[in-house]
Amino acid sequence: MVDIINILMALASIAFGAFGWLAPRYTMSALDLRQGDSEMGVSEVRASVGCLFVGLGVGCLIIGEPMAYLMMGVAYAGASVGRATALVLDNPPRNKALLYLGVEAAMALWLIVANI
Repeated sequence: MVDIINILMALASIAFGAFGWLAPRYTMSALDLRQGDSEMGVSEVRASVGCLFVGLGVGCLIIGEPMAYLMMGVAYAGASVGRATALVLDNPPRNKALLYLGVEAAMALWLIVANI
C-alpha cells in the first residue's frame, strides 16, 4: 500500500508541475503572480513551479526507493515552511494559501513518515 501511495504522490507532483511547466501563464494567474517587463517571470514559473516538481516526481518513479520519496517529502516540507511563513509575514489570500499549505503539508507528512 505504501508503494502505491508513493507512486500516486509522485504522479501528483508531476501533474502539479506540468501546469507550471506547460501552462505558466495559467499558473501565474492561479498564484496571483504578475508578469514584469520581460519574460523572466514566465521562465521562473516554468522552472521553479513547473519542471522542479516534475523532476521530483519523475526522479522518484525512476529511483523507486523509499529514500527518494523521503527526499520529495523534504522538498514539500520546505514548501510548507515557506507557505506558513508567507501566511504570517505576507498576508496572502488566506483561504488559497491555507489550501496550498494543506496539500503541501499532507504530502510532506505522508512522504516523510511512510518512507523513514
